[in-house]
Parts: sequence; structure tokens; C-alpha cells
Amino acid sequence: MLTLAQVPQTVAKESLREYRFAAQDVLTTAADRQSRRHYAERATTLGNAHHGKVNIYFRTADGDVKRVQTTIWATDADHLTLKAGNFLPLRCVLGFDFC
Repeated sequence: MLTLAQVPQTVAKESLREYRFAAQDVLTTAADRQSRRHYAERATTLGNAHHGKVNIYFRTADGDVKRVQTTIWATDADHLTLKAGNFLPLRCVLGFDFC
């Protein structure tokens, strides 16, 4: 379960190109990164099969936590490809909420 110390600002998927992301992963353990990958793949299946949206919580390079509600079209080892050609580095994703 995802718990956040601060209330995330909701942003539009079209604004994701404006943000910078840290080079290091926001998750510190291998188990957490494996779990994130599992949920990312689950969200991709939801997006492709049902056009379902998810809330993605992510951290920017300056430490702000943001939330974007969108459809995930593809997941690879490094990125989430979102609707309308936007993407997020997987290393900045804190977690997901399924709508």
C-alpha cells in the first residue's frame, strides 16, 4: 500500500515533459522495485485491454510528489509510455492507484 507524507499535486499528463527527474531510483529496496514493476505491468494490461486509467504517484528531481491520472500503454525496464505519447521514467514512480 502506498502512503505519502505529503499531499501530491495533481498534474496533467501533457505537462510531464516540463519536469526533471533524479538519476537515482526513488525506491530503495529491490523488493519495492520488483513490486512497482509488477503493478506497472498490471496497469499496462488494464490500459491496453480496457483503456482503464490509473493514478501514478511520482517524485520530481526537486523532491515534489505529483499525481497524474492516465492510461499506461507500455512498460519497459526504464519507462512507462502513457497515452498521447507521454512517458515517465520508472525510477521516479512511487506507486499506483487503480481507478
